[in-house]
Amino acid sequence: MSGPTRPLVVGIAGGSGSGKTTVAHKLAGSMPGRASVIEHDAYYRDQAHLTPEQRAATNYDHPQSLESDLLAAHLRELREGRGVNVPIYDFATHTRKTETRRVEPARVIIVEGILVFTEPLLREQMDIKIFVDTDSDIRLIRRIRRDLEQRGRSFQSVRDQYYATVRPMHIEHVEPSKRWADLIVPEGGDNKVALDVLLGQLGRIAFGRD
Repeated sequence: MSGPTRPLVVGIAGGSGSGKTTVAHKLAGSMPGRASVIEHDAYYRDQAHLTPEQRAATNYDHPQSLESDLLAAHLRELREGRGVNVPIYDFATHTRKTETRRVEPARVIIVEGILVFTEPLLREQMDIKIFVDTDSDIRLIRRIRRDLEQRGRSFQSVRDQYYATVRPMHIEHVEPSKRWADLIVPEGGDNKVALDVLLGQLGRIAFGRD
């Protein structure tokens, strides 16, 4: 009898509001008990040492704003069959909470975020890289709604951040990272054909039919 199979790590990138989180959770939902999702956003650096004004002025769309080396270490742990404690980030205060989220090893590990392809140490942990490509106007509307409804932001702060960092960093870092993708999925979770193809392949792996 052969030993345990190493988990398959799937990276999902795309611009803010592209639908990558929807894709990640739809894929994981199709493999109950056999897939875990980790958000790169959970690894934002704790800004508790800064004043509220300094926190608001931080560029959260630059790769250096995230503790990617910790995420890479966690992916290595999961690939070795060990569980990890994922940080929980408070987007309203830009600080990490004291509690963490336990993630156990699974047959498929899905890691998603706008910048997961920009860091070589993350890319080298991924077996499949998917880029979700959605038009900029759709992404902007989705981002505004998310930040207002889920992250306790004001419209002015969302607007100011979009012009100051979100759009420039998308052009400089996110869009160019598309070249690292193995697959490009237009329109994210609304692309039923692409999702069905991905689900077929990942399902065979997750349930040992590969």
